[in-house]
Amino acid sequence: MKISPKTIPHISNKIAIDLNKSGVVTMTKGLEPVAYEAEKVLTANIIQEMALEEKVNQICDENEEAIEFNLVDERQLFFMIKKKLAPEFGIILNYEERYSDLSHKILDELYEEDLIHFDVTENRIKNIIYNSITSFIKEASELDGFIMDKIKTYKKRYVPGTDEFEILYEKLYKEELTKRGLE
Repeated sequence: MKISPKTIPHISNKIAIDLNKSGVVTMTKGLEPVAYEAEKVLTANIIQEMALEEKVNQICDENEEAIEFNLVDERQLFFMIKKKLAPEFGIILNYEERYSDLSHKILDELYEEDLIHFDVTENRIKNIIYNSITSFIKEASELDGFIMDKIKTYKKRYVPGTDEFEILYEKLYKEELTKRGLE
């Protein structure tokens, strides 16, 4: 699953909390600076991917007539172009590899900013960060399905994409994160 901008603060907080709970890391300045650095790394990655997708959309728009004439599957073409341009933008498309790379980057930032001290291998710390990211994404996916099902039970019909739906969804999302101890 892809990391979305709205989940970045939650993932960053989970990373900070999990590192603190691990017992192998000493935080020199507390949880907030750790979460902030993790958020910066994750945000930069999403911005890079958005730039990549914007370039792919531009290419598709420039070739719209040829795409329609040849009856090309636009989603498949989009992914093929994205895959071809990804290295140029520094984006790893395989999520497992991407999260591993992000974990290394976050660890490097935390170490360079002197926000954490540890006496174990870097790989062990990276694995804590990696597990924080992947477990949050898994739980967020399950949470999304739960919230969508919950909204469907309401007597009033909420249309996805409307402001009213987004406000309700965000409220329920935050409540569930708190209930599950993810926030």
